[in-house]
Amino acid sequence: METKAHYVLIGAFTLIVSLALLAFGLWAAKYSSDRTWQEYRVVFDEAVTGLSVGSPVQYNGISVGSITDLSLAPDDPRKVIARLRLNSTTPVKTDTRAKLAITSITGPAIIQLSGGSPQAAALTTVSRDAVPTIQTSPSALQNITDVANRVVERMDQMLSDQNVERISNTLAHLETISGSLADRDQGTQALLLEARDAARNLNATLATANGTIQHLDENVVRQLPATLDKLDASLSKLDSAAGNANAILGENRAAINSFANDGLAQLGPTLTELRGLIRDLRRVSDRLENNPARYLLGRDAPKEFEPK
Repeated sequence: METKAHYVLIGAFTLIVSLALLAFGLWAAKYSSDRTWQEYRVVFDEAVTGLSVGSPVQYNGISVGSITDLSLAPDDPRKVIARLRLNSTTPVKTDTRAKLAITSITGPAIIQLSGGSPQAAALTTVSRDAVPTIQTSPSALQNITDVANRVVERMDQMLSDQNVERISNTLAHLETISGSLADRDQGTQALLLEARDAARNLNATLATANGTIQHLDENVVRQLPATLDKLDASLSKLDSAAGNANAILGENRAAINSFANDGLAQLGPTLTELRGLIRDLRRVSDRLENNPARYLLGRDAPKEFEPK
């Protein structure tokens, strides 16, 4: 009887656990069916190396879905179409952008969504397609590839045959110049020695000039008090002379006024008579020069006898 009772307990426990697992499965299925999804697609113009079906899709670092399909565009095999399944509550806007990203240095590639301003409309309300298309932006890998391609193109242009020939000619010219400099080594050394001697002479001249200037400054500073004293004495004498002249003018002011009034009034007629006297003297001088005998004797000069 006891053995049969143990079997009954074990069977009952197993039945209860089975019913609990069944209830959990029904609840999980109901939760999964209640959660809705929205499908999108992304068209890449670059290789999606490392991306695979089932790779996660993140929005600003938060997982919001996964990749359900990867295929080449039928009209352009250079493009890759990725089909995404995202949670329907994910705010995918018209300005949301998708790009390839890497979670870590050795991690797998994922699709990273970014952007989406609050003012932008939801992509599902604007797009007329059943599966809206999210626009892409260049990834960091694509930017590095583009920069590398441009660098290679520039290097190719720089190392063209023409530029290589020019570089070779330049090196040849440099070699010729270096050979000429080597041949003129002795002359260059002599020139350097002369320049060194000239620099030494210039230093000596500057030192002498500096000493002369210092000596001159000392003499000027030393003689400056005596010079100032002499200047002060001269100014004092000038001041005294000016005072004496002022006193003389004050004492003779009446005589000066009398001369200015009377003497200057008589000076005019005197100058007129003097001017007439000078005119008469000039006339007498002219007559004496032209015919002095007639002017002095009152007759013409006797004519000299000329024998026939």
